Amino acid sequence: MSLSLTPFFDPKGVVVIGASTSPEKLGYGVARNLIASGYRGAIHFVSQKSGELFERPLYTTLSDVPDPVDLALLIVPTQSTPQTIEECAKRGIKAAIIMSSGFREVGAEGAALEQQCVDVARKHGVRLLGPNCIGTLDTHLPLDTTFLQPPMPMQGGIGFISHSGAFCAAVIDWARGQGFGFSQIVSLGNQADVNETDVLPEVANNAHTRVIVMYMESISNGKKFVRAANEVTKQKPIIALKVGRFEAGQKAAASHTGALAGSESAFDAAFHKAGVLRADTAEQMFDWAEALEDCSLPGGKRMAILTNAGGPGVIAADSLETNGLLLSQLTESTLKELSSYLPPSASVHNPVDMLASASPEAYAACLKILLQDENVDGVLVILPPPPMFKTEDVAEKIVETLSNSGSRIKPVVIALMGSTLVEEANKVFQRAHVPTYPFPERAASALGALVRRAEYLEGLDDGQLTIDNTVDHPSPIVDSADELVASYGIPTAPIKLARNVNEAVAIASELGFPVVMKIASIDISHKSDVGGVLLNITDTASLLSGYTTMIERVSKAMPQAKIEGVHLQRQIANGQEVIIGMVRDAQFGALMMFGSGGVEVEGLKDVAFALAPLNQAQAREMMRKTWAGRKLKGFRNIPPVDEESVIDVLVKLSQLAVEHEEIEEMEINPLRVLGKGAVAVDVRMKFQAAWHEKSAKS
Repeated sequence: MSLSLTPFFDPKGVVVIGASTSPEKLGYGVARNLIASGYRGAIHFVSQKSGELFERPLYTTLSDVPDPVDLALLIVPTQSTPQTIEECAKRGIKAAIIMSSGFREVGAEGAALEQQCVDVARKHGVRLLGPNCIGTLDTHLPLDTTFLQPPMPMQGGIGFISHSGAFCAAVIDWARGQGFGFSQIVSLGNQADVNETDVLPEVANNAHTRVIVMYMESISNGKKFVRAANEVTKQKPIIALKVGRFEAGQKAAASHTGALAGSESAFDAAFHKAGVLRADTAEQMFDWAEALEDCSLPGGKRMAILTNAGGPGVIAADSLETNGLLLSQLTESTLKELSSYLPPSASVHNPVDMLASASPEAYAACLKILLQDENVDGVLVILPPPPMFKTEDVAEKIVETLSNSGSRIKPVVIALMGSTLVEEANKVFQRAHVPTYPFPERAASALGALVRRAEYLEGLDDGQLTIDNTVDHPSPIVDSADELVASYGIPTAPIKLARNVNEAVAIASELGFPVVMKIASIDISHKSDVGGVLLNITDTASLLSGYTTMIERVSKAMPQAKIEGVHLQRQIANGQEVIIGMVRDAQFGALMMFGSGGVEVEGLKDVAFALAPLNQAQAREMMRKTWAGRKLKGFRNIPPVDEESVIDVLVKLSQLAVEHEEIEEMEINPLRVLGKGAVAVDVRMKFQAAWHEKSAKS
């Protein structure tokens, strides 16, 4: 359904259907919050009994409710919900939030009732949020359609989209104690109609939203989500906490790629493609959100640490490296300035340890010096309670420094370590919108999120990160996987099947010596393990003896295997071997893999994944995540090979994957990378069963 979602977020009038005068009922809580929020539009109540609620009339029928009204909040018995939706449509209400539970989440009967609600809504052009949700919040409009305990959360710049209503409720209360607020909160519930992809642009378009966080248990449509998120992240950051990482089992796969790629690999690749930062924990998600809301983005990953205690400084240094950041190499002028200000026993080299005697003025002066250093992209300040000063006095001086013109162009985060002795200091930082964290590890993680966001935007500016970079490519008529790959401009070494020794001799003469011989059997995955691979066959005599020896050896090792003969292939010069593969994910489409190839692939698991299609920059970034990709430039006694040829193959194979949806799995293993060029030595494809059936009929 493509009808407007505006009434959910900016309604002209709201009606509570199922309002109650009993304080213990949800219908009372929703009515209470709606009025208490300060919502300036029309508010109407519908109940089974007439009377008044909060000095407003209780209507007994929806048709009696006056204009304006374009949003309905449904707190009615589950079985009555479809009829109530129909009544909303007759009244001209095109948006309804179903707060009642007892639908799909309780079983088949509830699922059938939920579908009935959707059918009625679609018939009449009504959009549904929920069921089994707590509603929406907008702290700036303001609007509170929930039944949660008041007060509303603080105003802020974080937009929060959640599949879980209970998680929303807990986070709202927790956030009050942490000192940060929200712009909007949307509880999605069962997503019978409106889903996370639908509301994402709406939340992003809120002028008060600076960063979006998403608690996700699933994604309704992977490809649509990636496209929508990609548009949003060009303007505002998105942080996702996708739960349910581990599966009880995994379907059998026909390739190494399929075996190594789980659904979480696809989620990681999809989030990366769309520029979404994926958090591992709820705490981390909001840690990052605070930093992204309040801090400027760094110009690089070189960070300085300012501390009055050596131990936490070391923890911070380790944590920066863990998050992919670097310790700044301070300039000579900075070292000189710090030395002139601090006592001789202090350490002026990064981490800068001012010692326990550091005063509020010392913190402020040293922070200013570090921020002015051209080699410093951001600062992590560690502040445990000073033994001789009040922590809040230090906080005031730090805030004063940051308030000076130009100081906030670099991010500063505070590791405010302690409890009762740092409470007042925490309030100082909260009022000034300076992110604080109880330990250096969390502060370093927040800086890491800032750097990744900056790098993503830099990639956009360079035109490196795109979603749709496909080009038209004619669908070739081919008879084999090798031919299909070759039709995309990927060099191959064709493999031919010899069913007997005479055919083997003829094929070898056609290909030209030297050749490679491999046992041909669908029952044998790892041919070299059973003596099913023979290299460096240079003439007919060695071919004849090798054929006989291989058949006998493999038959003895695997007597149950069906042997079709042998495969012969022109032998390729020595080089580095990598694997390039694709598995089609049900949610996100073609998922590309790159990593260490040959016999090493499953043992090393040195692989990286990315969503197709890929451009050259995306392919290079993917390769850089693996040892296989990094050593292409050479390592010790391993000579360098043609890295650009591998990038070319990755891009072309990703294009093939996008244009041939009938291919379920595809793999080049190995891709032999030479001093100049690369050759696909072994190409395998698995086609979808439905495509096979279609081909058989045509």
